[in-house]
Amino acid sequence: MTNHDEAATVRPLTLAWVRRHLEAGEWIVGAEALHGGATADMRRLTIGTRDGGIRHLVLRSFVDPTRQGPAEDLLHREADALTTLTGTGVPAPGLVAVDPTAAHCEYPSLLMAHLPGRTILDGEGLETRLPLLARQLVAVHAVRPTVRPREYVALTTADTVVTPVGADPAVWAAAIDVIRKPAPRYEGRFLHRDFQPGNVLFDLPPEDPAGAAGARITGVVDWAAASWGPADLDVAHCSTNLALLHGPAWGLRFTEAYQEAGGMLAAAADERLYWQVQEPLAFSEEVHWVAQPWREVGRTELTTRAVEERLDAYVISLMDALG
Repeated sequence: MTNHDEAATVRPLTLAWVRRHLEAGEWIVGAEALHGGATADMRRLTIGTRDGGIRHLVLRSFVDPTRQGPAEDLLHREADALTTLTGTGVPAPGLVAVDPTAAHCEYPSLLMAHLPGRTILDGEGLETRLPLLARQLVAVHAVRPTVRPREYVALTTADTVVTPVGADPAVWAAAIDVIRKPAPRYEGRFLHRDFQPGNVLFDLPPEDPAGAAGARITGVVDWAAASWGPADLDVAHCSTNLALLHGPAWGLRFTEAYQEAGGMLAAAADERLYWQVQEPLAFSEEVHWVAQPWREVGRTELTTRAVEERLDAYVISLMDALG
């Protein structure tokens, strides 16, 4: 029987839809909110099995009416990506069912397998985890889909960048001029497009809770933005997240770690610079939105102002290192 106190967080039509996709003799025991999702409501469902055990599924629902339009595209893309990744060795969730137009559920929804592990956003053990992240991204880029996902979409333009208050205007003007040029030619790769520590799950030994030595990656989640484009973009996106979470030097180090793991970036320095600055300049438009989920999971020191300062420092370091 369903524990209605727990499952009441999931709407009735959606519950009925989930039940139709369970194995014979299974039932929904409960549901709990998963934190950290920025664009959708995430629930971990506990499923009772015929043998008396339990298993878990994850339900993603776009409950915000303002996102109902984008939701259909995002859920189609995530479902396609999860199908593409089946059997590739990339630890992505298995797809169970998808209702991108809310034909059966109250909201556009996707049901998938739950992966073990947890995200780690603090800095302890980062030296060890960084090469793991880099090797995992190289593996993502090695996937050769039968059907390519849609072409990547740039997240900013030279005219929409927001220079942070107190930032070096000359450096930012130079960075903006870099992306004012046409995008360089590139060799396409399968991209996650939001590969960053918040979307990577680690299994941590009990004696090593910070993942300083024995950590291993158990999952890469949130494939709704999967695209086809230059590997440089995924690397730049993760580098920017690391720079904002832990300081600019970590962004530069991730780029090096990706190449050390066998990843290939644009050959010419000016082409690499184009992609590398594209992502931090995109972050400039949504610093508050980026920082809020990090604070909610314990990184309370990452105020909007603190993140803006790190963003400025990272752009300066890119222009110095690659310019």
